[in-house]
Amino acid sequence: PGEDWQVLPSSPSPTPTADTSLGSGDDSLDGLSNRVTRCPLTPSLSPRKRTTSQSKTEPPLLRTNKRTIYIAGRPPWYNVTGTTFKEAFVIGLCGGSASGKTTVANKIIEALDVPWVVLLSMDSFYKVLNKEEQELAAKNEYNFDHPDAFDFELLVTVLRKLKKGKSIKVPVYDFTSHSRRKEWKTVYGANVVIFEGILAFANKELLKLLDMKVFVDTDSDIRLIRRLKRDISQRGRDISGIIKQYNKFVKPAFEQYIEPTVQVADIVVPRGGENFVALDLIVQHVHSQLEKVKSALASAHQGQPLPKTLSVMESTPQVRGMHTIIRNKETNRDEFIFYSKRLMRLLIEHALSFLPLKPVSVETPQGGVYEGKRLSGKRITGVSILRAGETMEQALMAVCKDIRLGKILIQTNHDTGEPELHYLRLPKDISEDYVILMDSTVSTGAAALMAVRVLLDHDVAEDKIFLLSLLMAEMGVHSVAYAFPKVRIITTAVDKEVNDQFHIIPGIGNFGDRYFGTDAPSDWCESDEGMDF
Repeated sequence: PGEDWQVLPSSPSPTPTADTSLGSGDDSLDGLSNRVTRCPLTPSLSPRKRTTSQSKTEPPLLRTNKRTIYIAGRPPWYNVTGTTFKEAFVIGLCGGSASGKTTVANKIIEALDVPWVVLLSMDSFYKVLNKEEQELAAKNEYNFDHPDAFDFELLVTVLRKLKKGKSIKVPVYDFTSHSRRKEWKTVYGANVVIFEGILAFANKELLKLLDMKVFVDTDSDIRLIRRLKRDISQRGRDISGIIKQYNKFVKPAFEQYIEPTVQVADIVVPRGGENFVALDLIVQHVHSQLEKVKSALASAHQGQPLPKTLSVMESTPQVRGMHTIIRNKETNRDEFIFYSKRLMRLLIEHALSFLPLKPVSVETPQGGVYEGKRLSGKRITGVSILRAGETMEQALMAVCKDIRLGKILIQTNHDTGEPELHYLRLPKDISEDYVILMDSTVSTGAAALMAVRVLLDHDVAEDKIFLLSLLMAEMGVHSVAYAFPKVRIITTAVDKEVNDQFHIIPGIGNFGDRYFGTDAPSDWCESDEGMDF
C-alpha cells in the first residue's frame, strides 16, 4: 500500500526539502527560503493507522540544480584512532545582523562542490533566559546582540568537536518564545564547517578554531530593511518594537562589538552574496586545503586492529570453498550466482543471531511448555544499496518471512568522485525497526557511510542498524566503525588491501556486473568500489 512508503523520485537530485541551517540565522531572509510483510520472530502488530509518508524529521539537504549536499555533515577523512588526517576546514562568517551571512554561506557551499558540509549558526547558542529576562525580551528590552547573550562555552565545545569530526548535538532556539526547544539536532563532522554569527570573531577561543575568517560588510540601511522584513514575516514582531530594539541594542552592539572585529578577518566581502570575486577566492583556498587530504586516505588503516563492532563469519571449509568459487575470474555466471546466494543465506542467518531476543514461553501440541526466544523489538526491515545490494534481498526474504524492504541508490559524482544520493524508498515508520542494511561489497565505505547517514536522518537508532556485506576491505570496516561506532558490521570475509583505484585486493571483481551479466555505466557507484575520494 502507498501509505507504507516514503518515496523520492529517481532523479539527479532527491526532492525532499529541509531547513538549510542548524538554527534560524540572523540573515535567514537571504537563505534557501513492495511493502513485502513481517519476520517470523516479529510479534504480531495491530493494524497501523494511515498517515502521511513524510518522515518525522526532514533530511538536512541543500539542493542545487545538479547536486544534493548534506549540511548535517559526516565524519570526513579519519583514522581508527579517532583523529582526522587533517581536521575539518572551518570557515567563520561574521557581520552585522541581516548582513547576508547565510546567503554567503550557501553560495560557498554550492561553489565548493563537496557533498558533506556543516552549516552552524551562532543563533542556536543563545543562552536560556530566566523569567525576568523572558519578560524583558517580550517587551524588546533584552539585548540579544551583547556577547553575554550567547553561550560561548557550549559553542566552543561544539565547534571543537565538529572540527575533529565528532558527532554533536546542537540546541534549537525558538525566536518566537525566546527559548530553546526540547529537541536538539544531531550533527556529524564534515569536510568543511561553515560557522556564521554576528559575534563569530568576538571570542578568543572561537578564533583559534577558525581556519578562515570572513567578514560580510553590508550597508547599514540595507541591513535594517532586511531585518524589518525578516522579523515581521518570520518572527512575528511589530515595526515599532523592531525599530526600538535596533536603535537601543542592535546598532550600538554593531559599533562596539562587531565592526571592530573586521581587523581579524582574512577576507572582507562587501555586498555579501553578490561579490563573486571574493567568493571565488574563498572557494579556491578551501579546495587547495582539501586536496592535501586526499592522498593520505588509501594507507591510513594499515596495521590497525579491526573494530569490536565487526563480526566475520567463521571461515569453515564450506565458506572458504564458496569464496574460492565466487572469487575465481573463470567462474561462469550461473555458478557465481548460485554460490553467492548460498553465501548470502549463511550471512543473513549469522546476522540474525545479533538481534536482541527476549524469553517467551509457548505451549507445545503435547501440552508441555517450551522456553523460547522472540525478537525484542517491533520489526525488522531490510534496506539494499542499489544495485548490487539488491541481490541480497532474496536471501533475507527466505529467512525472514514477509519482511519489509527499502532501497537506496547512491552514485558517484564524475567531477569529485564522492558519493551522492539519487533515489530513496523506505517503508514508513522505519525509525521503530531494526534495519539490515545490505551491500555486496564495501571497499572505502563511502556508499555505506552515506546509506547509514540516510537512515539516521530518518530517525533510525544507530545501534539498530546492521551493515551486511559478502566482502569488505579493512579500510571500509574502519571507516564505518569510526564514523558510526554503534553500527554492527557483519561480513563473510575481510581483505586487507585496496588498490589505487580503491578496488578490494584480492577482492571479488565488480559484483554487480558478474551477477547481472552487465557492464556498469561509468558513473554507477557499485558497492563503493572504484569510488575515488
